[in-house]
Parts: sequence; structure tokens; C-alpha cells
Amino acid sequence: MKRIFSFLFAIITLVGTTSVFTSCQEDAPEINYTINITVNNDFTEVVNAINNGTMKQEAAIAALTAAINQMNGDQTAKLQALIESINTLATTLDAKLAIIEAAMNVKAAGTPVKVEIMVPLVGNHKELRYQKNIIDKTAEAVFAERNDRIDYLVGTMIEVPRAAVTANQIAEVAEFFSFGTNDLTQMTLGFSRDDIAKFLPVYLEKNILKNDPFKILDRNGVGQLVREAVFKGRTTRPDLKCGICGEHGGEPSSVEFCHHAGLNYVSCSPFRVPIARLAAAHAALSQK
Repeated sequence: MKRIFSFLFAIITLVGTTSVFTSCQEDAPEINYTINITVNNDFTEVVNAINNGTMKQEAAIAALTAAINQMNGDQTAKLQALIESINTLATTLDAKLAIIEAAMNVKAAGTPVKVEIMVPLVGNHKELRYQKNIIDKTAEAVFAERNDRIDYLVGTMIEVPRAAVTANQIAEVAEFFSFGTNDLTQMTLGFSRDDIAKFLPVYLEKNILKNDPFKILDRNGVGQLVREAVFKGRTTRPDLKCGICGEHGGEPSSVEFCHHAGLNYVSCSPFRVPIARLAAAHAALSQK
């Protein structure tokens, strides 16, 4: 360890850019990080290049790797230095939770705020618990720094069939469910949205499918997973809030299904909101 630190002494500071978090945005904006590194060795040019730029985590790790490869010493020392640098970087990235900090700023400006943090693509309750522990730890760090706190919920997006059928376990950790029906449809049917146009016309012509499953929810397949997940999740957590996020959230027959399946909300593109509200009202009236 002493030998390692004689080669490399790094202080890495993360600054997350302000971002708008939209749970349903397919191509969410990437968050850039500014990495500031101070190193006591003979390759300061590489260090300065890192300090003066804004780069993604992957680029920072690559730069660290290149810098460490220029070090004197055996491969074992280089590898250990690289591992320590990456671990330091990962720890620093975990130390800032942008959504909590943004919410604290909004609260400080006098506006009430309710935060829901959603972890995507969970298939096992253990991985969600692991992520929630990180979220809770980093949130507490922000609260301690600000000498203030806010309430927040941690939930998950149900996009993997395994998460749907083990929803009773997932709900032990998750405080809300959002069904990502775009990806859940892909994983349930084994269809890719990028490729379905190549064979969908044949499936429709042969009456294998009645509709494009990415536009109208597949009630007999994907829909049954949604129903099962809602039932199992609320068996564990009776007040579990459930909704869907995706193209189906603005399609009238899919909205009707969501109402009868016991979902609390749908999320959709802004221009589809009037259609979704009308469909939800129609579903509610038809149930009376």
C-alpha cells in the first residue's frame, strides 16, 4: 500500500450537472461528471488533461488507466493502483445523489417537493435492496451536509418478467411499481422494437397477432404479468402505488386495462394526456 501511494495520490471530486429526471424518457440525457485529480508523480500532463475537461465516468477511468500504465513499477502495483482509483471514483460517484440535491434546492426556495427515486431493470429483490442501501446512504450524506432532510420513496420499474412473478419479494423493498411496458413487452414476447417491423405485417396477415403489441398492450401475455405483479406486490405492501410508463400509457384500450388491473396512474407523452384522461374516465364510468 505504501508503494502504491508513492506512485499515486488521487483526490477525485464529483460534480453532477443539473438534470431533469423523467422516468419514461427512452433516451434520457446523459449526466456528465467533472473529475478533478491531483497526482504526485511524473505524468502531470495526463492529470492536467483530466482536470481541465468534463468527461463521463468511462472516460475518466480510461484516463486513469492510461496514466497508471505510464507508472514505474511492476504490473501488480499498477493493477492495485488502478483498482484503488476506480473504487475511489465509484465511491465518489455514489456520494452525490443529484435528485436529492435538486429536491433540497427546490425546498430551500420555498416549494414543497416529493421525491420518488426509481431503480430500473430490477429482476431480483436482492439487487434492489443493494441499490436502496446505496441510495439511503448517499441521501443521508446530503441531509447531513445540508442540515435538513426531505421525504423520498424508492421504487422500481417492472420491466423484467422475473420481477413481475416475484413481485411479492420486490415489494419488500420497493415502495412503488412502475411497469415499463415497452421493455416488458420486448422481454415477454422476445420481440425487438427495432426489428418487429420486418415481420409484424406477416404476423398480422396470418392472424398470429391482432395488433402491434408495442402500441396496444398484449393483455393475455404482458397484461397477465402486470395483474400478477400488482396482486403479489400488494399482498406484501397493501398501499403499493402502481402505474405504467411507456407508449401504452396513452392508448385508450390499454388505459382501460390498467384501470381494471388496479393501477393508480399511467404515464405518457404530453400530447397523449387528453386521450389518456378520457380513456380513464370512460373506464371508471363503465365499471359503475
